[in-house]
Amino acid sequence: MDMDPASSTPLTVEVLPTKEDIEHARSQLISFLPEKGIGLEQIEKHMRNDLVPGFNKPNKSPNFYGFVTGGTTPASLLGDHIAVESDQNVQVFLPKETIAIEVEDRALNMVCDLLNLSSDEWSHRTFTTGATASNIAGLACGREFVLKANVAELGMYEAMRTTGIERIQVLTTVPHSSLRKAASVVGLGRACVRDVGLAEAPHRFDMEALRSALSNSKAASIVAISCAEVNTGLFATNGEEMKQIRQLCDQYGAWMHVDAAFGLLARALPHTKEYAALVEGVEGLELADSITGDAHKLLNVPYDCGIFLSRHLALGTNVFQNTKAAYLSVAAGADELQRIVPSPLNIGLENSRRFRALPVYATLAAYGREGYRDMMERQIGLARAIANLIASSPYYELLPDDHYIGRTYIIVLFRAKDDEANKVLVERINNMRRVYVSGTQWDGRPAARFAIATWQVQIERDLAVIKEVLQEVVKPQ
Repeated sequence: MDMDPASSTPLTVEVLPTKEDIEHARSQLISFLPEKGIGLEQIEKHMRNDLVPGFNKPNKSPNFYGFVTGGTTPASLLGDHIAVESDQNVQVFLPKETIAIEVEDRALNMVCDLLNLSSDEWSHRTFTTGATASNIAGLACGREFVLKANVAELGMYEAMRTTGIERIQVLTTVPHSSLRKAASVVGLGRACVRDVGLAEAPHRFDMEALRSALSNSKAASIVAISCAEVNTGLFATNGEEMKQIRQLCDQYGAWMHVDAAFGLLARALPHTKEYAALVEGVEGLELADSITGDAHKLLNVPYDCGIFLSRHLALGTNVFQNTKAAYLSVAAGADELQRIVPSPLNIGLENSRRFRALPVYATLAAYGREGYRDMMERQIGLARAIANLIASSPYYELLPDDHYIGRTYIIVLFRAKDDEANKVLVERINNMRRVYVSGTQWDGRPAARFAIATWQVQIERDLAVIKEVLQEVVKPQ
């Protein structure tokens, strides 16, 4: 079943609250714990009348294009309500008491189906808080693999001393900032992240530089592939390059991780000429050791929900094994089923976790492959229409260049040609409150970025609004 964007909120909804709404909401915040409490009726009024008007509206407006923020499909919203009502802690494996973990397993199976990945091969799979947590999981597993020692038991220092490795390096191109955060959290350090991109195309790998770095016998290596780059949506590899990287990783004992927070769903696109550059960009992902994805981006489920996939269940279980907690043991008689459905307690970061799987299960079951393919085609169609609009304008510059249009995924990067107008471009667009974009930097100068990630896209309707806004903000003030 297709998602029906015509059923979404009308365009009269502004994407941002007014300054007055924010000031009022801030002034009404309760700062200290009430002695008696204000009661259920009053707190509902307080939240709906005072607080909600002070929130931005990524789910209420189809024109919120910041941060690769998807909305929430009606089915995922329903699933989230039921997840809250049922209040499942999807960690302890209790198959005689709840089917929650089996719902999660089926949801992850459907994710693999949507991405054309074998659920049998990708046996280490779990939901996380988001791409940052998934990248932490990927680097933690990679660290364990490349040191060829039980880091989870011994710790980094002892494992490196035993193996004679002096450092671990994460080799990548234009990484998302969360990769450096992940490197910090797992003890590798932000400085271990090394860029090995081509000078003329920084998002693509310099294969000779990659080979040279991997050949350092005193360094253990994790190769992290950006799929896709956060400012432009460009993909770091194609199928042949993925094969080359896989061969190099095998040759030098490296772990191959893919950060596909929002690029991953390009795997669901039809193999047609229109999407050839995008399909090529996600070819060979099945060769990776681990993959990061974000369900609260293109799957359009509520925050927060990330995806972590790995082909190394035994290794991941060693890293995340929850030991010496008898009260968290699996139920008697559950061992046989656990061989089919691993306990989330032993394959992820958390010991307690909300039922993130149910909104994913609901939306994938409700709309299926066709629904998500249709959504992706509408998102890409709007992004390419915006790119054409900008490229043909005398006032704006499409980035990286006009040749980018045929490779446009869901990100459109641009700036105003006039330097003074460009300095305030994002502020002026967002102050109209009809469209919301993110600000960023490109080649040391300010730039603006559309990220088309909502299920509510209607190309003609939304393009008309965007055209009006872009024309208005370049008028002399």
